[in-house]
Amino acid sequence: MELAYIPSPSRGVIHLGPIPLRGYAFCIIIGVFVAVWLGNKRWIARGGRSGTVADIAVWAVPFGLVGGRLYHVITDYELYFSEGRDWVDALKIWEGGLGIWGAIALGALGAWIGCRRRGIPMPAYADAVAPGIALAQAIGRWGNWFNQELYGRATDVPWALKITSSTDGRVPGTYHPTFLYESLWCIGVAVLVIWADRRFKLGHGRAFALYVASYCVGRFWVEYMRVDDAHHILGLRLNNWTALIVFLLAVAYIVISAKKRPGREAVVEPGVGASGGETEGDADSDSAAEAKDEDAKGGAEEDVEEDVKEDVKDEAGSGTKKI
Repeated sequence: MELAYIPSPSRGVIHLGPIPLRGYAFCIIIGVFVAVWLGNKRWIARGGRSGTVADIAVWAVPFGLVGGRLYHVITDYELYFSEGRDWVDALKIWEGGLGIWGAIALGALGAWIGCRRRGIPMPAYADAVAPGIALAQAIGRWGNWFNQELYGRATDVPWALKITSSTDGRVPGTYHPTFLYESLWCIGVAVLVIWADRRFKLGHGRAFALYVASYCVGRFWVEYMRVDDAHHILGLRLNNWTALIVFLLAVAYIVISAKKRPGREAVVEPGVGASGGETEGDADSDSAAEAKDEDAKGGAEEDVEEDVKEDVKDEAGSGTKKI
């Protein structure tokens, strides 16, 4: 008997005249705004300029969306290229289907391009935006709720998710809301990274690596609960293997980076000091410029004095008197 459950929305899109408003897209957009907002606050606290995070996000977000879609289409190619399927559906990103692994990989490439154009160290930028990315994932997972997808095994727990759609092989019933589990886990990851960054002064990409490692732990057990079709290798889902490998790489990076480059970057953006003011080099150059101006003024005053002395001498020699 179902005493309580999480209801699924009757539809994931609302039409405002001819314009479709999709819940999945809204969740992605809101997540991006939250990530940029929090990243900007953390970047300023690290000594960067306001607006830099948004400027680089202009490169990172489109790359991330393309990467996330590519990963999903490649790993679930049968949904789009098998018999009876329409390959055009692979372009319909609004219908769901973004792989976080591809999104982070290509998103990092886009961020690298943006950082390089501004002369900013990529690891410092990654550390600033790491908690925001986790929160963006937490919000984005609710897009799966709108699409009635990515749920776990059948259950009758009070927080079970009730699936009502029967499209694409779905069986109506109550299931573990794995989208909710992952959303809550991502919020915990964001809190963990913020705390660890303040406590241990993480730098040189270690805050971002901590986000990656801690997310992989949660993704592993959430992925293990899912029942949707997926490729398996040695009894484990492909995403489980991906999470395991990426986790090991992130931990290795934290250990090696801490030994080779301990501490945190003193300057994260050219022309801006750790406190958000001018760097020492800029201050020195300004002082030098001021000193040069003073020397120029002093030289001009000396020239005037010499001219006055010459005039007085000439007047004395000629015996004339000027009033």
